[in-house]
Order: sequence, then C-alpha cells, then structure tokens
Amino acid sequence: MIRAIRKFIGNIGSLLNRLYNKLSFMYYKTKTGKNLKVNGRIKICGTKGRISIGDNAVINSSEYAIPIGYNCKSVFWILGDGKITIGSNTGMSNVALCSQSSISIGNNVMLGGGVKIYDTDFHSINYIERRNINTDKGRTSKPIVIEDDAFIGAGSVVLKGSHIGARSIIGAGSVVSGSIPADEIWAGNPAKFIRNIE
Repeated sequence: MIRAIRKFIGNIGSLLNRLYNKLSFMYYKTKTGKNLKVNGRIKICGTKGRISIGDNAVINSSEYAIPIGYNCKSVFWILGDGKITIGSNTGMSNVALCSQSSISIGNNVMLGGGVKIYDTDFHSINYIERRNINTDKGRTSKPIVIEDDAFIGAGSVVLKGSHIGARSIIGAGSVVSGSIPADEIWAGNPAKFIRNIE
C-alpha cells in the first residue's frame, strides 16, 4: 500500500515537473532539440539572452537524480545578452551555467554533478565599484568553449575565457581558468596538466 502511494505521488510530481519545465522553456524562448530528457525541475533566469539545447540531451535537476550528493537544481542563468548553447547527446547533473557573454558546449559532453560554468566575474575587482552591489559596472565576461566529447568531473568550476579541447577530461573538484588542449587530462585548483589520453 505504501509503495503504491509513493509511486502515485512520484508520478504526480514527475508530471508537474514536466509541465513546469515545458512552460519555462516556452517563457524563456529556449530552443530544445528532439528527445530532451529532464529529471527534476530546472531553473531558468534572464530575459534578453537565449538558450539552445540539442537533440537527446539529458539534464538531471534533483537530489534524487544522482547519487553523489549535489542536491541543487540545474540552473541556466542569463545576464544581459548572454547565451548558452548545449550540443546534442550531452548530459549534465545539477549544474549551474551563468552567461553574460556566451557558453558553448559541444556534442557528447558530460558535466558531472555540481559542475559550475561562469563566463563572468559577477562583480568588479575594483572595491569602489563593488560597493554598489546593484550595478554591473566593472564586471567582465569572456566566452567559454567546451568542445565535443569533453568530460568535466563532479564539483568542478569553469571560469570565464576557458577553452576545453575535444575529448579532454577535467578531474573532479578542479578549477579551470584558461585553455586546455584536446586529448589531455587536467585536475586541481588551479587545474594543471596530468597526462595525455592514450
């Protein structure tokens, strides 16, 4: 009996999440490809920029969707005219993508649990400008590119201006700031070269 009630409540929750996600995609004019699968409820913020998601993408956005302990929802946040482009067959779990410029994620990319990708500093490095927290004065932004088949390990942070080459792997908990060539493994804070992929 309890199992049947849990299943019924779970089905209602899944239906509500699908409706919420569909309405969010429509409201924020998000372009979605075929067979998009969203587990949980995503959060989209911003009005001027644009978001595009390719075919067969999977977005986990629930504490129940992954076993590794990142309990936040997946968040796509657009500042100003920023844009987020996600390729086909890409998977992500409880991630946060924030764009003022552009974040471009290729095909067949995997973003582990809790990955954060920010193409902006959010605040000026000038303390006088930072005193007014309601302004974006002095905030800088540079595009981020993640090429096809890259894998970003859980808990990693990718900062503005980063470029991660095709098939490269970023170890869990790394902080990426800069350019990483294709077919290499990098890890650490800051991320450093570990070895080539053989």
